[in-house]
Amino acid sequence: MKKCVFFALAVMVLASCEKAIDPLEIQQQQTSNSYESEQAVNGKKFTFTVKGDFSDEWKPVSRGYLSSDGKDLTDVWVLDYDADGHLLQQLHQNDNTAEDFGKPVMNLAYGAHQVYFIASRGVGPVLDTDAHTLKFGSVRDTFWKRYDVSVVATSNGNRAVTLDRVVTKLRLTFTDEVPATANSISIIPHTWYYGLDYTTGQPASAQTDAATVITIPDASKGQTGIQASLFGFSTAAEWNTDVVISSRTATDAVLGSATITAAPFKANRVSDYQGPLFSAGGSMSLSLNGEWEDSYQGTW
Repeated sequence: MKKCVFFALAVMVLASCEKAIDPLEIQQQQTSNSYESEQAVNGKKFTFTVKGDFSDEWKPVSRGYLSSDGKDLTDVWVLDYDADGHLLQQLHQNDNTAEDFGKPVMNLAYGAHQVYFIASRGVGPVLDTDAHTLKFGSVRDTFWKRYDVSVVATSNGNRAVTLDRVVTKLRLTFTDEVPATANSISIIPHTWYYGLDYTTGQPASAQTDAATVITIPDASKGQTGIQASLFGFSTAAEWNTDVVISSRTATDAVLGSATITAAPFKANRVSDYQGPLFSAGGSMSLSLNGEWEDSYQGTW
C-alpha cells in the first residue's frame, strides 16, 4: 500500500515540473520558421551604396549626407522591376540626416531585375510610375542609373552603384551694375525639361516658354558680376534652344533684356554666358564663354 502511494506522489511531482505547451506559441514558431525559410529560398537582401561619377564635392559626410557642388542632396529613389518590366517594389529616402541615407536596402527575389536609382535635391518631386517619370517643380542637381542584377543564392548582397548626372545648367553672369530699382530676373528658355524618364535616363516633361523668376536680394543691389543659374534635364547629346532673359522692377516694369540664340546644352555640362542685362536697351545676344565646365571622371 505504501508503494502505491509513493508511486502516485512521484508522478504528481514529475508532472508539476513539466512546462505546459501553448498551441499559439507553436503556431508562431512555425510561422516564423516558414517565413525565414521562404526568404532564404526565394530571394536575398541587398544593400546598395550610392556612389557616382561626380565632382569631388560629391561625398558622404558625418551623418550620411550626399552632396554635389557643396549642396546636400535631399532624396534617393530606388525602383525595382522584373525582366518583363513589371514594378515589383519602390523605396524613397527623403531624410538626408539618416545614417542609411544613400545606402538603401531591398529584398530582391531570385531572378533578373532592372533597378533604377535617382538621387536629387530638386524641389517638389512628383513620381508617376505609370508614365515612368519623375518631375520637379524646380529642377536641381540630379543623378541616375539603371542597374541590372541577376539574383541567385550565391549573390553578393553588397553593391556599389555609380550614378551619372542627367541635368545641364545654364549659368548667367551679369556684367553691369544691379540698379536699386531691380527686383527680379526672369529666365525663359523656349524648350526646357523638368522631368526624367527613369527607365531610360532621358529628359521628360518638356515645357515651352515657361518662366523662372528669381528675386534679387538687397545685398546684390549696386553689385556687378552677380549670377543666376537654371537646371534642367538633358540628353548626353548636345541640343539647342533660345533663351530670353529680362530684369524687372517691383511694379513689373522691364529694366533690360537679352536674348541668347540657339544656346547649346548637354548633360553634365554648364552653358556659361555673360553680358549686360540691367542697362541693356531692347534685345541683344550674350557671348558664350568658350570654357566649358569639365566633367569629373573620379571615383572614391
